[in-house]
Amino acid sequence: MSSASASVVWIRTEPSLAVVLNLNPFFLLEDDPTPARNNQMNRAASLVVSALSFVRAVRKEELPPDTVRGTPLCMYQYSRLFGTARVPTENGCQIVQDPDARHMVVLCRGQFYWFDVLDDNSDLIMTEKDLALNLRVIVEDAEQTPIPEAAKGALGVLSTENRKVWAGLREVLTRDEGSNNADCLGIVDSSLFILCLDYTEPQTTAQLCTNMLCGTNEVVKGVQIGTCTNRWYDKLQIIVCKNGSAGINFEHTGVDGHTVLRMASDVYTDTILRFAKSINGEAPSLWASTSPDPAKRDPSSFGDVSTTPHKLEWDMHAELSTALRFAETRLADLIQQNEFQVLEFGNYGKNFMTSMGFSPDAYVQMAFQAAYYGLYGRLECTYEPAMTKTFMHGRTEAVKSVTVESLEFVKTFWGENPPHQKVEAAKKATQKHTAITKDCAKAQGHDRHLYALFSVWQRALDEDGAEAASSNGFSSNGCSSPIEADSAERAPTSNGETLVSLDASSAASNSPHSRQQATHQMPALFADSGWEKINHTIISTSNCGNPSLRHFGFGPTSGDGFGIGYIIKDDSISICASSKHRQTKRFVDALESYLLEMKKLLRLTKKKATSTQTSRAREAEARPDGSRRKGMGRGKAVKGSEEPVEDKEESDDDGMGGCEFLLLLSLQKQMLEFSLTDLGFK
Repeated sequence: MSSASASVVWIRTEPSLAVVLNLNPFFLLEDDPTPARNNQMNRAASLVVSALSFVRAVRKEELPPDTVRGTPLCMYQYSRLFGTARVPTENGCQIVQDPDARHMVVLCRGQFYWFDVLDDNSDLIMTEKDLALNLRVIVEDAEQTPIPEAAKGALGVLSTENRKVWAGLREVLTRDEGSNNADCLGIVDSSLFILCLDYTEPQTTAQLCTNMLCGTNEVVKGVQIGTCTNRWYDKLQIIVCKNGSAGINFEHTGVDGHTVLRMASDVYTDTILRFAKSINGEAPSLWASTSPDPAKRDPSSFGDVSTTPHKLEWDMHAELSTALRFAETRLADLIQQNEFQVLEFGNYGKNFMTSMGFSPDAYVQMAFQAAYYGLYGRLECTYEPAMTKTFMHGRTEAVKSVTVESLEFVKTFWGENPPHQKVEAAKKATQKHTAITKDCAKAQGHDRHLYALFSVWQRALDEDGAEAASSNGFSSNGCSSPIEADSAERAPTSNGETLVSLDASSAASNSPHSRQQATHQMPALFADSGWEKINHTIISTSNCGNPSLRHFGFGPTSGDGFGIGYIIKDDSISICASSKHRQTKRFVDALESYLLEMKKLLRLTKKKATSTQTSRAREAEARPDGSRRKGMGRGKAVKGSEEPVEDKEESDDDGMGGCEFLLLLSLQKQMLEFSLTDLGFK
């Protein structure tokens, strides 16, 4: 286990916000195409081997750069993916990383185990069979403790608490001298990632998605025995069910969905290629270089490592037990307050949309707006991220999907209008959406720029009060002292303007001069009701996925909103929708109805002649009869039903949309960290 010092980055956060269901998204992977791996031990071992190969490629900087239409993207986020943890403190959260981490942590029935998996050179020291053996030993050991008993010590539940409470509980865990808890926390925080081995077998897709996002909630005789106790939400987690179904849940502050998607895709691809190599030794490898075969290495070459699983023994006491019970009750409430529905739309996908001249992403975005308008007769603030990784350390820009054109479209669609008019309105709306997305990908959107300005002003309200305002409120290293986003309390003045004053706890630590100037007038831009309106997202969406994923999703970002993750595949669309019981099933059904209706409208108005489904092979039949072999023309041709010819027109999508979901629920929930350099100040 590595003992290297960790790097630290401060972030602002809403202290009453828990990461589970509010921030962490999930990926549901497709099943492994090799049947032998579709059980828990083999699937988990295979995924870990591929994940470790990815870690090695990142550390050796051998990962081929991400590109969009030939333009390379910033790869910085990959360095923040492993060995990283989000650690709460009294003054906000830290992103802490051990860049030399060599061990992984396994969670099974709420119990923690660890062992080393890499050497000092980041080469693998265990084969897939070795890993499967370790995992089998861990499961057998964990099963010795009955689930109800294990649940009483499942400290992973504490990571679901709001950040301020969780910060206090970490202090409780580490304050007693001679306690194991500080070391246990260090092992978990510095691990490469967490592997969660669940004992359940979710049967439906919706159940699988729920399990990957927040775990299951099952209380028996007053004791929580669901998989929600088998998580640690402050880190990257690989989750494997008993039947081999697998997914990823990730802490989202330091990395975007596009980064984790690349990891998931490469991991899935590597599992297939390794199986191919077991059949044909000449099969290609995904990696520029690979680790020496651990089975052929001298064990002494591994260095100072521990490959035997070790169980973490937490020192439980009454205060911790009580805190854990309350945290679990709150988590169960949170899970019950949310509902999830999936739509696996198989009627058409990207190919059909592009053949009709539409950008697939814009097409689906209009579907969300049309379905919502059909149910409620209005449009609401809708969010989609656009990736800005063409810039160094780029993250995302917010695409606001509601436009004059989209409003005109939904009104036209639901009105008594001819098909061609509806299609024409749809084209105008999607073209506008595509144009906005391209601008945002070029960092020419408004959202992040305005938030940067807001952050500059907000940091003037640092603990140094007015003195901080006069000096920009930054320390010499370009970072301000972290301050909780809710430490500012808004109060209306007699003239209707809004002031923001530091709360008593912050003001008490200020100098007398600072206390006299503890209030500062909020800039008119941010006091305007429109600022609050555009930061209260009702429909939060993200397009993220490829054939390695079955589903992708996240929780609703507001109490009255929907969280919608979607994947547009060649001939299908996968949608996972969540809300706090806002008739999610009805909304998903409305989406499906809209998608079917649009296909009818497009068929009616498409000018191309219809033709039977065809392929390159069938096109060969167009040659003169004389060129065919004798007797090959006999029999009745079976051509299938008529479908529009789907030419593979190039999509308007530039690949920059999606792969992220809304971190910024409101001003208090914005997590983006800016330094002076990031904001253009020296």
